Amino acid sequence: MQAATLAHLKNELKTMPSADLIEVCIKLIKFKKENKELVSYLLFESGNETAYILNLKNEIDELFDQVNTNSVFWAKKTIRKILRIITKHSKYSGMATTQIEMLLHFCNKLNELPLDYTNNAAMFNLYNNQLKKMDKLILTLHEDLQFDYLQRIDQLRIQA
Repeated sequence: MQAATLAHLKNELKTMPSADLIEVCIKLIKFKKENKELVSYLLFESGNETAYILNLKNEIDELFDQVNTNSVFWAKKTIRKILRIITKHSKYSGMATTQIEMLLHFCNKLNELPLDYTNNAAMFNLYNNQLKKMDKLILTLHEDLQFDYLQRIDQLRIQA
């Protein structure tokens, strides 16, 4: 079965009655957990981005509290899980500032761990890749925001 193009789907959705459109949305939401999370973001949290960021930071804090620092292997698995959550929720927002804020918080929490990630090549590269990702995102922002975020990222580079 061939999937229809986005333009064709958009035109079809415009012609549907609202009751049928709601049914299609409900089926879509039931299909996958990510769809439900995206619709929840769009309906309830997209209007207040700062509250959304604070909720995500609290969730990240809880996940960092669960990191097993006795073993680099287990710590790395949990940290990658946290990074996947950040990436997923940042995509929901689609705003560069949200993603930068989340990655800054991630890097700060990683620095606070009683784990020396600089000795592990994979962990060190993971940390540096987040800094590079933030550098690319900053280029899309206004100059004033760029300056503020660059200062915060430079502090992270000094800590590493």
